[in-house]
Amino acid sequence: MDAPRTLLFDTASLYFRAFFGLPDSLRAKSGDPVNAVRGLLDFLARFITDYSPTHVACCWDDAWRPAWRVDLVPSYKAHRVAYGDVEEVPAALTAQVPWIRATLDALGLPIVGAADHEADDVIATLATRSTWPVDVVTGDRDLFQLVDDDRAVRVLYVGRGVAKHEQITDAWLQAKYTITGAGYVDFAVMRGDPSDGLPGVKGIGEKTAAQLIGKYGDLDGIVANAANLSSGVQRSLAAAVDYLGPAREVVTAARGVPLPEVDLALPAAPKDPELFAALTEELNLGGSADRILAALAAAGGRVS
Repeated sequence: MDAPRTLLFDTASLYFRAFFGLPDSLRAKSGDPVNAVRGLLDFLARFITDYSPTHVACCWDDAWRPAWRVDLVPSYKAHRVAYGDVEEVPAALTAQVPWIRATLDALGLPIVGAADHEADDVIATLATRSTWPVDVVTGDRDLFQLVDDDRAVRVLYVGRGVAKHEQITDAWLQAKYTITGAGYVDFAVMRGDPSDGLPGVKGIGEKTAAQLIGKYGDLDGIVANAANLSSGVQRSLAAAVDYLGPAREVVTAARGVPLPEVDLALPAAPKDPELFAALTEELNLGGSADRILAALAAAGGRVS
């Protein structure tokens, strides 16, 4: 039996990337686009082939903008709301999500979500529970907070593309930002993230935030040493005092989320081969189906 290793996929991050990165000329028999379905399967096949996991989870956003996070920071993802609590997503992508779930289920790749939580929280919980190495596949920098060289937890960051993905370790973070995964939440809170509606601390950019974390450890240490900071930084922190605590809670991925009991062992073949064959034909999955089947056959079924 091979040494265990888990791949945790930030599923929505990947299928959004597939949808916007591949042409909508990829069509099902019905004429509907299937670029997100095919692209996601190709991404999964690529990482399974390259990293040979024994376990996988396709982590899901059961709540893309949980009410408890919005209560803390009302601007959280507000710019991405279509109406009510519905995310603004292209109709052609929304239509593919049920096919994505059906395809993953037919393959036997476990889909794991948690009520009122995002995929980030599911990933954080599974990574924290793991007693063996974990790789997190995502385009979301917030998950850099999970990086821990001592526990062999890495992020495989696809922000520059799947083919150019980067292995994020504490050493990488030190070289890039002069911080480690443990300091990333407070760094991100100060820097801000417009894509999530987090304003950050006005007057404190990425470089200053990293310097402060490097010198004082975390936000608590920075605030405790405010008298030693420049007058400009003191003013910036004072103006953001009502933001810092709630934003820290919003950015922190929950590590103790109740999850369903799911077998994460990577299968060597589809759970429902007839259904997967039918979906392959209906959706014209072609080479994408061949590649994911080959990846499973090569890497799966290695857990006794």
